[in-house]
Order: sequence, then C-alpha cells, then structure tokens
Amino acid sequence: MKVVIAGAGSVGRYMAVQLLGSGHDVTLIEQSSDVSNRHRAYAPESLCWLAGDACELDTLAAAGCADADVVAAVTGDDEDNLVISLLAKQEFGVPRVVGRVNNPDNEWMFTEMWGVDLSVSTPHLLTSMVEEAVSVGAFVRLLSLEGGKARLAEVTLAAGSPAIGIELARLGMPRESTVVAVLRDGHVVVPRGDTVLRDLDEVLVLVTGDGEADVRRLLVG
Repeated sequence: MKVVIAGAGSVGRYMAVQLLGSGHDVTLIEQSSDVSNRHRAYAPESLCWLAGDACELDTLAAAGCADADVVAAVTGDDEDNLVISLLAKQEFGVPRVVGRVNNPDNEWMFTEMWGVDLSVSTPHLLTSMVEEAVSVGAFVRLLSLEGGKARLAEVTLAAGSPAIGIELARLGMPRESTVVAVLRDGHVVVPRGDTVLRDLDEVLVLVTGDGEADVRRLLVG
C-alpha cells in the first residue's frame, strides 16, 4: 500500500514508522526544513522525505498522490489539513483520505465535502475512551466514519438492559446496524446469531443511517 503523510510532527512521524514496519511504501511531506533536518537522521532509511508545502498541487504530485492508496493530512493546522484533503480527493482521486482534527470545534467541517473519508479528533476520542471506561448502561460513540454517516459505538450492558439473556438473532437489531464484537470478562467474543448477551457485556456496534435510536433502545432501554 502506498501512503502519503502530510506533516512530519510527532503524529506524522509515528504513523510513518509504524506503516513502514508493516511493509507499506510511505512518503512524508514536511514544509519546515528545521523539522525535517532535526528528525531525518533518526528515521528509517526507507522513509521517503519530501520538502514542500502539502497545500500545493506540485508538492502532492511530487509525493506520488496520483497513485497513492491513502493520504493522511495530519499537520497541526486544521485549515491546511482540509485543503490537503480536498486536493488529494478532487485533483488526484485518492481512494482513502484521513484528516486530523486539532480543534474539536472544527470537526463538523471534516466531511466528504472537503474530501475527508475519515476524521480523527483526539480530544473527542479521549473523551469517548473515558466515558467507555467509567459508564455502564450508556451509549458511547467511539468513532465516526464517512463524515458521521457511520458510527462505531459501545454499550456496557447494565442490569436493566432489555438485551440481557436474549440471543442476538432474536434481538431485532435494525438493518442499519451490526454487532461487531462483544467483550466479556476481558475476552473478545465473536458475535453469532446464537450469542446470548449477559450483564456487563461490552457490545461494540457499527451503526449507519438512522439506526442509532433503535440500537440505543434495544441495548440501553
């Protein structure tokens, strides 16, 4: 897989090293020569560095966006990340564009209109992780996909949940939802039709469209 990462800060460098370790072809774009010179010596030799402004078409073309599988815009500036995402999608037709949200108030802009397939907001993600760790019986959104059209959510079943003791096949989950995993006693249970939900099960659900209200009613009550 060919990946182009815009932004060689701590996030971009970490992503690059991890993806290289998995055998992917990675190009890292950085506008600041100081940042590039400071970290290039510690980066793997196989990492391709490109000096330039990723908001410019010429720079993205030089990075190989025309045949990239993924472009990740992870600079520290939301405006730059939006511009990079839009250019990657509209000018180069990149199949998968990931945008980093630095200011949570800007998350609403990171949608398909700006070429973003997946946005990652660290503050929102951390908040969700805290809620997931301490909340029982609450519907917690963990991740938004396709500009919010799909959501990965988690519910830890409380004692009064109407889903306890019911097989998944008989639960009546809406067509717009899929139970992707059940965490029970520290172990992952692969959900099947005959899986019976229990008290304190952590149920991970992928919800699309307007199915969230029905899922919440079935799992939370």
